[in-house]
Amino acid sequence: MAASSADGLSGGSPLESGLVRKTLAGWFLSGVLSSFLGAILPVWRYHLTEDFLIAGHFFLAMNIGILTAVPLWRYVIPRRKLSLALACGCGIACGSLLYLAALSPATPFWWRMLGTALLGCGNGLLNLALFHAVTPVFRMNPSATLSLSGTFFGLGCAVTALLVAGTFFMYTVPSILILLAALPGYGAGLYAIRRVSVQLDLPSPSFRKGLEEFRTPAAVLLALLLFFQFGNEWAIAGWLPLFLTRRVGTSPEGALILLAFYWLALMVGRVVVLSILPIVSHARLLGASVIAALFGCTILLATNNRFGATVGLLFVGAGFASVYPLAAEKIGKRFPNYQPSFYSGIYCLAMTGGMLAPWSLGLFANLWGIGVAMILPLCGSIMVFLLLAAIWAEAKFWESAQPGV
Repeated sequence: MAASSADGLSGGSPLESGLVRKTLAGWFLSGVLSSFLGAILPVWRYHLTEDFLIAGHFFLAMNIGILTAVPLWRYVIPRRKLSLALACGCGIACGSLLYLAALSPATPFWWRMLGTALLGCGNGLLNLALFHAVTPVFRMNPSATLSLSGTFFGLGCAVTALLVAGTFFMYTVPSILILLAALPGYGAGLYAIRRVSVQLDLPSPSFRKGLEEFRTPAAVLLALLLFFQFGNEWAIAGWLPLFLTRRVGTSPEGALILLAFYWLALMVGRVVVLSILPIVSHARLLGASVIAALFGCTILLATNNRFGATVGLLFVGAGFASVYPLAAEKIGKRFPNYQPSFYSGIYCLAMTGGMLAPWSLGLFANLWGIGVAMILPLCGSIMVFLLLAAIWAEAKFWESAQPGV
């Protein structure tokens, strides 16, 4: 199915086909970098201590780095250097991982926070560039673009967890980080040698222009939805290994394998949802998704064995998988003209939610223990349900207000 979708995107043009491959490789690398903290915290031995507050600070540092990439991007885009932005993003990420590999175990944690912030900056720059690079193929086939981009992003997240799990007891911490650094290092070389040729006909948006894009209720609701949904997904992805090792008694390697299972369940679930959206009731799908997410979080909160954790992750993945496709289906009519700056702005806000949620979990876990790690996604699932209902109501109101509808 992926191959046929890619063919549909390429339209038979060698230039467009090459662009598809380069952007999909970029989304894969983005998944590798975005999921880094959830996989690396056990390697840094945070499953053996109760320094949950410090562990949470790493997510805050990554979020600061992602936001720092925005002014750097504004410097690059007026020069129409899209390949430069992609190569720089991968290069910064590679350098930050090598920097983290050079730190000794006795190094104070704030030096690791600096490396994590640099990693977030590289990942943020990479993602902002990808939103512009994907514009031509998105305009040809939006659904296939979303499906393939999300699939490769999820695949990158799963590969990170599996790679760290497979090397956990075999290599030292610096060796694991150097191995991870090889992936964005290869990406930097790829984008530096094989340039991405996309005409950037959009000027760099000013801060006021960026605010204007969020004035419509639909844009605000979509941004809030992604803020909370990313928070739900990354709260689990960031703390699942520590939760399973301390609460369930799973080995670090087994916990990382379950983390990879979570990413795969989420990825496969989104592909399945996109294929069944035209033939199922969206209201029933929404209701089933919310129930599945709540049920899965409840199982994870109550379980004391690996089987229960696996079942809980399966339900959580199935519940979370349909949220974005349902929102995109309703919101797509409101924004028929793809504007990369609009979606990249929403991405920054969504990733802020994705990093602030696990950071806040570090605060809560420091006060009340690791068991609270599944309470936040439980409450966040209810908020997502309310926001999706609001998006549907706003879409119906907008459609009824259109002439001839």
